[in-house]
Amino acid sequence: MTRTAFSVVVVVLLFIGLSGSVSAGRDLVGDILRLPSEASRFFGRGHGADVADDIDDDSSGTKWAVLIAGSNGYWNYRHQADICHAYQLLKKGGLKDENIIVFMYDDIALNEENPRPGVIINKPDGDDVYEGVPKDYTGEDVTVDNFFAVILGNKTALTGGSGKVVDSGPNDHIFIYYSDHGGPGVLGMPTSPYLYADDLIEVLKKKHASGTYKRLVFYLEACESGSIFEGLLPEGLNIYATTASNAEESSWGTYCPGEDPSPPEEYETCLGDLYSVAWMEDSDKHNLRTETLRDQYRLVKTRTANENSAYGSHVMQYGDIGLSTDSLVWYLGTNPENENSTFVDENSLRPPTKAINQRDADLVHFWDKFRKAPEGSPRKIEAQKQFVEAMSHRMHIDNSVKLIGKLLFGIEKGPEVLNTVRPVGQPLVEDWDCLKTLVRTFETHCGSISQYGMKHMRSFANICNAGIKKDQMAEVSAQACVSIPSGPWSSLHKGFSA
Repeated sequence: MTRTAFSVVVVVLLFIGLSGSVSAGRDLVGDILRLPSEASRFFGRGHGADVADDIDDDSSGTKWAVLIAGSNGYWNYRHQADICHAYQLLKKGGLKDENIIVFMYDDIALNEENPRPGVIINKPDGDDVYEGVPKDYTGEDVTVDNFFAVILGNKTALTGGSGKVVDSGPNDHIFIYYSDHGGPGVLGMPTSPYLYADDLIEVLKKKHASGTYKRLVFYLEACESGSIFEGLLPEGLNIYATTASNAEESSWGTYCPGEDPSPPEEYETCLGDLYSVAWMEDSDKHNLRTETLRDQYRLVKTRTANENSAYGSHVMQYGDIGLSTDSLVWYLGTNPENENSTFVDENSLRPPTKAINQRDADLVHFWDKFRKAPEGSPRKIEAQKQFVEAMSHRMHIDNSVKLIGKLLFGIEKGPEVLNTVRPVGQPLVEDWDCLKTLVRTFETHCGSISQYGMKHMRSFANICNAGIKKDQMAEVSAQACVSIPSGPWSSLHKGFSA
């Protein structure tokens, strides 16, 4: 047989063998002939082939992103700054505006307190991150229902806003990033009600059941943010989540007055959140084709948990941890300017010398505003009033919850019941409807828990776990709170959180 004839026979045999593979097992190669460049997906790459596709194949399917800042008020500047920064990062990464959906109250850029009208920065020497950000859902349209409708792609359930939803398909990748205050089992919103963990998990399960994504990544910045997923987010949904803190601790603001580095002198508020700044500043400088979710998780965890200081939180991961081998490019895209960046497995970004507990950032703002205002000026008087109102609200909420615990369980046992932490891996509460009912009952008699009072959600959950019913809660709440305090933190103005 000649060499040419032999070659023809080999080609024919290979073609016949390939055709047999196609007809015998469509799941292996599909219904089309694969090119040599796609051979790696024919033969697999061991464990990585089960978890991740070819590292360069970020073009199949569409990248979607949902960004949400769950607060309002200038003292919460950092949350909207985080979200705006995330938008700029995704935009440089190649995502289109039609696939990026932004929730933010939008009361920061043009706020009278903002020293640079129309500009928002996320670090002391940072560029404007506000320019070009889509105004999809702003003001009173930043609601839990709209957030859920957007994730599920349900346009008919929307109320107001741009109408954009995650209209995703089975090959698409979805990135969700939330930044705000939180508490055990709950995330804040600028409107009422707040976002409860069980409702979020149900929405994610529905999204998975609809078959409208390939993989979903959720980055969550909030106090006790681990409680949103711990014991609740099952494996097998193709969802990978990381949180700024575990289920028992606060997260932290950064670039705050008095820190090193501190914001420019004219700013009287924190510019960012520690976990959020950590993952975004890492993404800003690296080639995200070669950096994985796991790589970023490790760097962010190191920067956020400062073992040598009194501050810091433990960054956690939940869900399908195996997805952490995915390259970040599938979710965030990558800035072409970083193509030649070489990933270094160490944290080159310096952590700040200190950080501010998320729940104290408002007090820092009011105090810095008071400190800088001219003596006797209306601005100084206003800052003093804001500080006193915030402190009075905190004392009212703290004392009311403590008294309710004692009325229900006794002087000695009350604090023990309220502060009990369930074992790792268990959800916060068994009956989420009970939790919401007791929170609503408390607020009916004592006023809104607000962003600060979310720290007591574990106490309400423990009261539920102890078998206390609505009528009992109403009776002790009425005894603990003779009247609902007035003021900006009152439920008379803000509505109920549940």
